[in-house]
Amino acid sequence: MAVSERIVLGIDPGLAHTGWGVLQQTGHRLGCIAYGCITTPASMALEQRLLKIRNQIHAVITKFNPCCVGIETVWFGQNITAAFATGQARGAALVACAEGGLEVGEFSPNEIKLAVVGEGLAEKEQVQYMVGQILGLPQPPHPDHAADALAAAICFTTHRSVLSPERLAL
Repeated sequence: MAVSERIVLGIDPGLAHTGWGVLQQTGHRLGCIAYGCITTPASMALEQRLLKIRNQIHAVITKFNPCCVGIETVWFGQNITAAFATGQARGAALVACAEGGLEVGEFSPNEIKLAVVGEGLAEKEQVQYMVGQILGLPQPPHPDHAADALAAAICFTTHRSVLSPERLAL
């Protein structure tokens, strides 16, 4: 049975720092193409921060042409204000993904950690280390927001088959 290739985008949304990562999947093999972090200062007006996130995610999509995206859901912990800000950043990123026609997979932080580390309560350093190992990087990706984005992309590959639904029916 033939397998196809795909480019997968991962996003770790945040108003101050939105991590992004792009990987290539060929069958079960994963390789890192690029990663980075979009930073918006608190001194910038909210609407301008959201526009910057949308525009830079759009630029990543235009440059690397992914077909799908794994994005972290918002975790409502103790800080509701931070969760709302993250939700707004996530919305700006999702708009860029919708404009690019990407298939979207949404995953909780625990699902992403489980897919990468094997433990849903893993620490950030463990995630960074395992992302580097899975993708064969010479060192763990930095900053941690970019590593989390790559982890979201890896999670997408474990949850969404690279085979088309037609091939899966064979």
